[in-house]
Amino acid sequence: MEYEITGGSFPIVICTLQKGETMKNETGAMAFMTSGMNMETNTGGGLLKGIGRALSGDTLFLNFFTAESDGEQVGFSSCTPGKIIPIKLDGSNSIIGQKNAFLAAEESVDVDIFFKNKLGTGIFGGEGFILQKFTGNGMVFLEIDGEVIERDLQPGEVLLVDPGHIAAMEEGIDFDVERVQGAKNILFGEGLFFSKLTGPGKVWLQTMPISKLAESLIPFLPQRTE
Repeated sequence: MEYEITGGSFPIVICTLQKGETMKNETGAMAFMTSGMNMETNTGGGLLKGIGRALSGDTLFLNFFTAESDGEQVGFSSCTPGKIIPIKLDGSNSIIGQKNAFLAAEESVDVDIFFKNKLGTGIFGGEGFILQKFTGNGMVFLEIDGEVIERDLQPGEVLLVDPGHIAAMEEGIDFDVERVQGAKNILFGEGLFFSKLTGPGKVWLQTMPISKLAESLIPFLPQRTE
């Protein structure tokens, strides 16, 4: 499989497949496909697996696109302005992504739900609680809201992040929640909690979570009158 990411702030990844190769994606992300591409839709591993993905913010069903001849193409577009990041899995590394991060992957990549088992993280972690886990051997494409910032954390290095700005991380990153100190900081600052990320490992941050973009647009939307 070969791919090209284009489109600037409204990105699309165009995958070129040889005969027998298969890509899968969440339903609704396919932008186009050539006539020699066969599409099938199923839960991608049974009903329970599909429900697990749905709980993590993805769709219940996946689409599978298989090339019936060499050089067939399928394009997957992001649903929000931002970036598409390609990540190569080699069977020994796993990636943890925020809900809604998954765009598309090779058939050999497994997409599953990932729970953080600490109670504090579950209650206060916000977007960081129910996550997605990507394992296997192949390419996975994640969609990021806004621009993407990559940070390589050294062993023991700590990064405090607003939960909505976490896009993805390597599984070796320790994820916890830290309470904001100071009454004024809580009342007038960034809220009650930060996500605490501790290395070693790579972290991908997003600059404009779609939830924050929606909140910023609310004052400018027409108000309904009776």
